[in-house]
Amino acid sequence: MLNISPNKLNEKIDLSRYKAAQKVFHKRHYKQFNRFLLAFSVIGLIVLFLPWTQNITGKGYLTTLTPDQRPQTIQSPIPGRIEKWYVREGDFVNKGDTILFISEVKNEYFDPRLVERTGQQIKAKEMSVSSYEGKVKALNTQIGALANERGLKLQQAKNKLLQSKLKVQSDSIDFEASKTNITIAQRQYERTVQLESEGLKAVTDVEQKRLKLQETQAKLISQENKLLASKNEVINAKVEISRVQAEYTDKISKAQSDMFTAQSNQFDSEAQVTKLENEFSNYSIRNDLYYIRAPQNGYINRAIQGGIGETFKEGDKLVGIMPSSIDMAVETYVQPIDLPLVHVGEEVRIQFDGWPAIVFSGWPNVSYGTYGGKVVAIDRFISENGKYRVLLAPDSNDQEWPKDLRAGSGATTIALLEDVPIWFELWRQLNGFPPNYYQPENEMATAKKK
Repeated sequence: MLNISPNKLNEKIDLSRYKAAQKVFHKRHYKQFNRFLLAFSVIGLIVLFLPWTQNITGKGYLTTLTPDQRPQTIQSPIPGRIEKWYVREGDFVNKGDTILFISEVKNEYFDPRLVERTGQQIKAKEMSVSSYEGKVKALNTQIGALANERGLKLQQAKNKLLQSKLKVQSDSIDFEASKTNITIAQRQYERTVQLESEGLKAVTDVEQKRLKLQETQAKLISQENKLLASKNEVINAKVEISRVQAEYTDKISKAQSDMFTAQSNQFDSEAQVTKLENEFSNYSIRNDLYYIRAPQNGYINRAIQGGIGETFKEGDKLVGIMPSSIDMAVETYVQPIDLPLVHVGEEVRIQFDGWPAIVFSGWPNVSYGTYGGKVVAIDRFISENGKYRVLLAPDSNDQEWPKDLRAGSGATTIALLEDVPIWFELWRQLNGFPPNYYQPENEMATAKKK
């Protein structure tokens, strides 16, 4: 029955005479328990003053130290259809080894002799360029000949003009002489008529003077006609010079027009040759792209596009490859509140997934199965998961990382900070304070110098 009465049974009845009560109601067990509590308190007090290494833990995974050593996929820069595979998944390939062969899916590249025919077009266009070059040279020669002929014709016409001018000058002198002669003949005739009226000259003399006057008048008219004809020849010579200049200007202009047309066709043919050469190079390079080759030494991970006859677009992933020679690293993430405590060059302890380890986060020296690392890079921008990425490399002063590690496996990181007493760490944890903010010694010295 339950003892629910306020009357206590042990106060009314003496239980000490019973063996069970004698074994229970004594004070020896209190003495041993007190000794245990005292020893535990002393040990606990001592433990509180033991050193504890503050740390920042993070989760990450294995990667490579440089981007060119990380797993990659091989893409095709052109669309195509898979025709033949030369490797299997897990095979080792050297740089330049053929992985698969593809064929065309665009109708403009179906011709198997496309490169050869393009080369023939280039030769034909080059011959066309040579023909136009010859035509341009011939027209240049023709223009030079026309220019020389024009110079000779102009010189001939100028000489004729000069002759005409000299003839005009000669006829002008003869015309003036004829004027003088007719004046003299007129005076002689009048004098003879006067003398005949005075009876000093015969009628015959008057008639002779009249005849001579008429002859002189006729000669004057003839000289005037010659003068006018000479002047007309001067005009004709000038017209001839203008005609020669116009004629040969027209011929030279036509030849130059033909030359410019030939040059334009030549330049157009040269442009077409350049375009065809570009296409020839593109077709040759495109034919070489039918063979998908390994960009570096490595292992074939997985065939993303499988089968025979499967088509794909340009830039589609075909196969994954893992480089063979890599420098392992760990990519871990830390909280933004802990980021100021992480610096390049700091030591970090790493526990790899799948490798046995006994970890005491506050006592790294007594931990087992962890490996050393150093911070080599810290992101300047936060990642999508709300944390900052930190890249760790193997610590050369610590034991080597296991050789069987594979990129992509998980890892737990412990960044070591300051050494503090355990009581301080418990107080910090209970209050939710971050680890002590500090700077490395080299950075502190640099800050003091500034």
